[in-house]
Amino acid sequence: LLPVFIYRILFSVFFFTNLLLWVKGSSAAVPFGTLVALLSLWLFISTPMTFIGAFFGFKKKAIEAPVRTNQIPRQVPEQTLYTKPLPGMLMGGILPFGCIFIQLFFILNSIWAHQTYYMFGFLFVVFLILIITCSEATILLAYFHLCAEDYHWWWRSFFTSGFTAVYLFAYCVRFFTSKLSITGVVSSFLTTRVLVWRFL
Repeated sequence: LLPVFIYRILFSVFFFTNLLLWVKGSSAAVPFGTLVALLSLWLFISTPMTFIGAFFGFKKKAIEAPVRTNQIPRQVPEQTLYTKPLPGMLMGGILPFGCIFIQLFFILNSIWAHQTYYMFGFLFVVFLILIITCSEATILLAYFHLCAEDYHWWWRSFFTSGFTAVYLFAYCVRFFTSKLSITGVVSSFLTTRVLVWRFL
């Protein structure tokens, strides 16, 4: 049911944005027939497929663990500052962001200031550096969690590198407020929607 809920949120935001564009008389507004087609695709294809998949998924046998596990979980010892969840995510996300934020400035300028972006080779190198840095930060902090006998490492290892997106979003908001001169409620809403959708 989670995908259905997410589709509802996305379609509601899209419909509200399109309604604002209709009110302003913009040519970027999606025609009403296309909206009805999207809604019918969602209602008559995606939603039934979700329930059919859930039906067949619940008919399968439950996954059994290959070994016996203790019913009482081990107590996790007192953690140091860098092995606690929030400081670990803050530290693990700032390092990859520090590798790419200069390139992010040029990309945002090319998107919003209508400038030509021509350094695609360098962008690919920065992308590789981002992947390597995220991997190394995640491996290092997961190793620290395991050395501290903290067995709750799996989601933290995901959020360690994933927190880079929070820094990226904060930088985009700063870029929006300081570098762009966008006036009007509709223009600000559309720009904010584009920023948010890039990170979903």
